[in-house]
This record gives sequence, structure tokens and C-alpha cells, in this order.
Amino acid sequence: MHQLRHSALAHAAEDGTNTSTLLAFSGHTSVASLTRYPKVSPEALARWQQKRDPATRR
Repeated sequence: MHQLRHSALAHAAEDGTNTSTLLAFSGHTSVASLTRYPKVSPEALARWQQKRDPATRR
């Protein structure tokens, strides 16, 4: 069960879910306790960067 929780939080973070929503979803009350769950993959980071690159918006 713990792995499913971890995966759900990681996928939500990769999809761009904000911190307050992740806190509510996880049941944590502090960001420090939440930081051990979401680990953003290199692919998700690349997608995030590409969406925000001014050169791709032209």
C-alpha cells in the first residue's frame, strides 16, 4: 500500500499538482514531511521545461 501511495503522489507532482493539493491528498501537514514522496522523473522535468521555454511558444 505504501508504494501505491508513493506512486500516486509522485504522478500527481509530475502532472503539476500544487503543493497545497499534494498536502491535502497525502494527509501531511508540513512540506518537510511531504518531500520524501514525490520524485520527479527526468522525462517529467523535460516536459515541464519544454512547456515553459519561451522559444517553443513563438
